[in-house]
Amino acid sequence: QVQLVESGGGLVEPGGSLRLSCVTTRSSTSIKPMAWYRQTPGNQREWVASAAAGGATNYADSVKGRFHISRDNAQNTVSLQMNNLKPEDTAVYYCKGSNRYSDVFWGQGTQVTVSS
Repeated sequence: QVQLVESGGGLVEPGGSLRLSCVTTRSSTSIKPMAWYRQTPGNQREWVASAAAGGATNYADSVKGRFHISRDNAQNTVSLQMNNLKPEDTAVYYCKGSNRYSDVFWGQGTQVTVSS
């Protein structure tokens, strides 16, 4: 059963922008989206950005200054604004969430393709 749903991926040119969103399903409101990861074929899932409920954010060095994560506690969503996209940003982007018991949940992913 899908509990986190990502959206906003697509095909963009280098230098373009996309905004990804992650929402919980109605039956999964106890799960808090908190981070974004990405993965390319044959590679491990890579951490991109995280956001604490209180507003603290952290970014991987590869995206710092270009990506901006935001968390809406009222809507229980997390977004990733991706600016100045590069071909190496091409990946499937996944939303990571957790509940109060520290169980980890993943969405199905949304494809981001940056043409070269």
